[in-house]
Amino acid sequence: MIEARMLIGGDRVRASDGGTFDAIDPFTAAPWATVPAATGSDVDAAVAAAAEAFPAWSATPGVRRAELMHALADAVLADADRLALWETTDNGKVIRETRPQMAFVARNLRYFAGYADKLHGRTIPLDNPAVFDYTVRRPYGVCALITAWNSPLSLLANKLPPALAAGNTVVVKPSEHASVTTTELARLATDVGFPPGVINVVTGDGAVGDRLTRHPGVARISFTGGGPAGRRVAANAAERLVPVTLELGGKSPNIVFADADVDRAIVGAVAGIFGAAGQTCVAGSRLLVERGVYDRVVAGVSDRARAIRLGDPRLPETEMGPVANRPQYDRILAVIDTARDAGSVVAAGGGAAEGASLGTGLFVEPTVFADVDPGGALAREEVFGPVLSVIPFDDEDEAVRIANASEYGLAAGVWTRDLGRSHRVTNALEAGVVWVNTYRSTAAQAPFGGTKQSGYGRERGEDALTEYTYVKNVMVDISTEARDPFAIRT
Repeated sequence: MIEARMLIGGDRVRASDGGTFDAIDPFTAAPWATVPAATGSDVDAAVAAAAEAFPAWSATPGVRRAELMHALADAVLADADRLALWETTDNGKVIRETRPQMAFVARNLRYFAGYADKLHGRTIPLDNPAVFDYTVRRPYGVCALITAWNSPLSLLANKLPPALAAGNTVVVKPSEHASVTTTELARLATDVGFPPGVINVVTGDGAVGDRLTRHPGVARISFTGGGPAGRRVAANAAERLVPVTLELGGKSPNIVFADADVDRAIVGAVAGIFGAAGQTCVAGSRLLVERGVYDRVVAGVSDRARAIRLGDPRLPETEMGPVANRPQYDRILAVIDTARDAGSVVAAGGGAAEGASLGTGLFVEPTVFADVDPGGALAREEVFGPVLSVIPFDDEDEAVRIANASEYGLAAGVWTRDLGRSHRVTNALEAGVVWVNTYRSTAAQAPFGGTKQSGYGRERGEDALTEYTYVKNVMVDISTEARDPFAIRT
């Protein structure tokens, strides 16, 4: 088995007390790696190492920080096949998705490397011409970066590059359900020359994350995960008035109007919910369909759901792999059973998937529920699995009303050929990300984040840099005359 190591102060280490836990392959249900179970003293050591490295790293010229980030991007691409295989083995996501995600990691590193020497301030003309005013952007210090199990490196690529480009040092804490590739990225960072302590990784369960987010040496936090954990992180941050970015869950509406290219919309709906076995925060789990095309869309989506190829996620022909871990598998099946018992109409799937090619894997059938009550639990609560709720609507106003009747506000999709409608609806939707005639598209340049219970703050794009810097204002009195020391100067 592979033995993962944490990275603290430039050293790849085991837990201080020797504790470990197994990484479980959700396809075989067998352990495939051992991971250190960090102690409180390990967290303290990682924060101390990051704090010690911060003065030199923040003073390092941006062009040099960029060089190291480009070198790490090169290393990721050179090792992309192995990293993708390990991530697939760790969380069950199909190789056809994890492999491109490695390219996305490299792209984000390169994008933010380009900003490392361009963190400009401004000069500000004041009412008093004898005072010269300007701003500079400064890094916070030690940043805690906490990622979820569904896309460990892709999620880390939203946080690590802007933090490093801005001059911060970091302590990364991946999910205990998918830690191995994060520890390997840390090894690559050391290999390409990042100074000791700039990047640190600690592994373990929620107690490790709690210790990290409460730590007095942490100056900023970025968290991706579920709502309950996000609230605890926000509470920990509030105790010390530490700024925090929260990228949480969603119950995203994917809206199909009758004037859309329906065949294209059906493909988009299937990709939006069954890609990554529905285990994405932006999953289009509520499919809102105008009645004029409702039956056609339900039939088309259901037919495609039944045709999805389940199997070994390492094989390129596999379209959907297993659910990432046993607790999530059990929860998804419980949600399906509860919805069926409540009278929801199953149009496709509806249970555990079994077969010789699936072995002991944690497979759930791609499931479609039709005629779902928009106010019911199935349409309101995040499932985080391959379960789609299809809801009919009569007109544009009703579509927007149903879409916004959610505590979440992360993503949304709109399918229409009407340009005016696309702008009206996207303007009215309460979501941080809206796709028109596409779904689950990403770009390093495009800001990402939610509103309402989906969190706050932004990742990716130039907006992400503002999350990892604060503005310092400087006033310089350039006059030569004496001033009254008790007068207010404006």
